[in-house]
Amino acid sequence: MSNINKLFKKQLKVINIGLESFHQDLKKQGVQSIHVDWRPTAGGNKKMVGLLARLK
Repeated sequence: MSNINKLFKKQLKVINIGLESFHQDLKKQGVQSIHVDWRPTAGGNKKMVGLLARLK
């Protein structure tokens, strides 16, 4: 049996990053998951990220 096939025979555990609604859907299906409320620095604004980097 290949390693990938062995993987899918184990209980699924998920780390959800971003959309909390995806995490809630997993929980409703009985999937063990944790939610990380992550957002890109400065909302993803490249100019602002550059300015913030200069402050460090």
